[in-house]
Amino acid sequence: MSADNAVNAGRPVVDAGRTAADRKRGLRRIDMRRIDLRRLGRATALFGGASGRDRLPGAIEHLIKVHRARQPGAGPEAVELLRRAYVLAESSHRGQTRKSGEPYITHPLAVTLILAELGAETTTLTASLLHDTVEDTEVTLDQVEREFGKAVAYLVDGVTKLEKVDYGAAAEPETFRKMLVATGSDVRVMAIKLADRLHNMRTLGVMRPEKQARIAHVTRDVLIPLAERLGVQALKSELEDLVFAVLHAEEHARTRAMIEAHAAAPDPLAAVAADVRVVLREAGIAAEVAIRPRHAVSVHRLLRKRGGARLGGCDFGRLLVLVGEDADCYAVLGELHTCFTPVIAEFKDFIAAPKFNLYQSLHTAVADEEGRIAEVLVRTRRMHRVAEAGVIALGDPQAGAETAADGGGGPTAETDGGVRVDPTQPGWLARLLEWQRATPDADTFWTALRDDLAQDREITVFTQGGTAGGAQGAEGSGTIRLPAGASCVDAAYAVHGGSGHACVGVRVNGRLAPLGTRLRDGDTLQLLMDDSATSGPDRDWLEHATTPAARIAITRWLTQYPAAGRDDQHERTPAVRPAPASDAPPVAEPVAVSDRPGATVRLARCCTPVPPDRVTGFVIRGGTVAVHRAECPAIARMKAGGRKPVPVRWRDGGRAGGYRATVLAEALSRPRLLADLTEAIAGQGIGIVSAAVEPPQEHRVRHTYTVELPDPGALNPLMRAMRSVPGVYDVYRARPAVAGANRL
Repeated sequence: MSADNAVNAGRPVVDAGRTAADRKRGLRRIDMRRIDLRRLGRATALFGGASGRDRLPGAIEHLIKVHRARQPGAGPEAVELLRRAYVLAESSHRGQTRKSGEPYITHPLAVTLILAELGAETTTLTASLLHDTVEDTEVTLDQVEREFGKAVAYLVDGVTKLEKVDYGAAAEPETFRKMLVATGSDVRVMAIKLADRLHNMRTLGVMRPEKQARIAHVTRDVLIPLAERLGVQALKSELEDLVFAVLHAEEHARTRAMIEAHAAAPDPLAAVAADVRVVLREAGIAAEVAIRPRHAVSVHRLLRKRGGARLGGCDFGRLLVLVGEDADCYAVLGELHTCFTPVIAEFKDFIAAPKFNLYQSLHTAVADEEGRIAEVLVRTRRMHRVAEAGVIALGDPQAGAETAADGGGGPTAETDGGVRVDPTQPGWLARLLEWQRATPDADTFWTALRDDLAQDREITVFTQGGTAGGAQGAEGSGTIRLPAGASCVDAAYAVHGGSGHACVGVRVNGRLAPLGTRLRDGDTLQLLMDDSATSGPDRDWLEHATTPAARIAITRWLTQYPAAGRDDQHERTPAVRPAPASDAPPVAEPVAVSDRPGATVRLARCCTPVPPDRVTGFVIRGGTVAVHRAECPAIARMKAGGRKPVPVRWRDGGRAGGYRATVLAEALSRPRLLADLTEAIAGQGIGIVSAAVEPPQEHRVRHTYTVELPDPGALNPLMRAMRSVPGVYDVYRARPAVAGANRL
């Protein structure tokens, strides 16, 4: 029998739920603890073996009522399916009891009621009734499929645990891996698991303290983040309070005492709510205004945010305004900000930009004439159902949005680069499934899963097609969602998967940026990729990577190529291959001439002029005429020293060779950059006279090469060849420096 299920079905040790005072104030939050399990146990004993086929077992009468209330379209076929599922579950679990001594069937019944309250459709409820039969009884998966269909069997199999006898200590992480993989095809698997864990957390009382703590830690680290990401706030909030009660019992007790004390006094939010109702009624806006009490963890977080300062009367809840249409939400907002004093810093529009978990609402805060500040949530009734039940409110993902509880399905799709996206197949889940395939080790998977789920906020980044050295980068444009705090390294692996190591640079909002740059919501990103086999990450990337997908891919690459991961990207200048000796006879005539008879002419090394540069000359030591580029700073220095310029010109039809030029290449620092650049220069048949590499700054580096050209026309092809090297983003002639005059 499942260890998580074999727990007390009686009253929880600590009541982490809402008080009667909470429930009487305004709109009812979905409350899933009104089920008397002892009554269900008695009903099971009396009616579990109902002999008549048409007789509805008394134990599921309440379940059917709730289901029909949430799903009015559930007809006789749905009722019959649930009846048969209950009969099979009750008969197979008969004789099994929970640690409290109650019939075991009370557990699947309670789990199914939780899902029914959230508006789950019939298939999910059927699988929920049967979710422990394959794991704990003689019922087989084939039998479930024959009697209830493939969809129900898939859901039951998805939540069935792996045996410890087969997997040992890896059973728990591998079970979660199995559930997540199944959730990738049908999110209802995780919905059943979350409801299962909620009931087990409610009934954790008879467990040993150490086991309570272990289960609570897993719930906190894995299940609550999953509930948040799937948007099932009704489950998430109660799970948070139950975990809080187990792991921080004293703080939980103090928080509950504060809530109880507040509930015993008049609520100042009631007066604000009344004023809001008057304002909206006078504006002709049909709306329902209610007080939404904060749960224990929410109050505790607010208390910590305020530094332990005493909370005011309006801090224990928020106003919830429900309207019919999206446009009405903005009409309500306009009235609130007109008739009350808005707290602008508190305004957020999650309707125009929904959260990654489908959540939509307008958030604001207003102050009335007496200075009472109230937080206000404005949403449609459809948005409210999705906010409470998340993906469960969207119905059967296999059938599409039309099966959603409201007939509209909520935010059934979003666009990603113009492509419709199924909200029941969220991007974060796809990324999680991608990286888990690369982690066969259970411990590594378990650690990475907790780290991934700890990143509870997402940002949206707009991607553009990128190039690097002429190689095509990211394919097209679109959007990607990343956890808050993600870097450009994370983005490279999110877009290109295992090929992310080919990223040699990035542009963020049109500007070159280091790979370690932390991205912000709304940034535009261009990834510069190098498709050559020489590209690969270095160990510094691990300092920038925050997502498991990136860290796992980088670690795997460095393990496969350990030598490449050494810190060799800051290469020293190697011994430079000398310029090839010319087989031509000694030059009789210079490449430039002056008007001074018999004067020797040479090209200045400070600016390395090359035809057809504009040039001028100056007489230096020994009567030699030095030829400078017209923009060389040395010219001004010589004129200031009293030297007069000498007219010079390029010789027409002069000999080939002997031209020196200094070119600079600016690039994104990476391993083998120096080798690739020198190879590109050699490939043009050009000799290198000298080379220098400056220390990298923010992942950018500058190389300086003085080369000897066979003819002036070779300069432009050389610069084009250097620009084609992956990672190089600029190549240009050296700008002459004043210091060059000292070398004449």
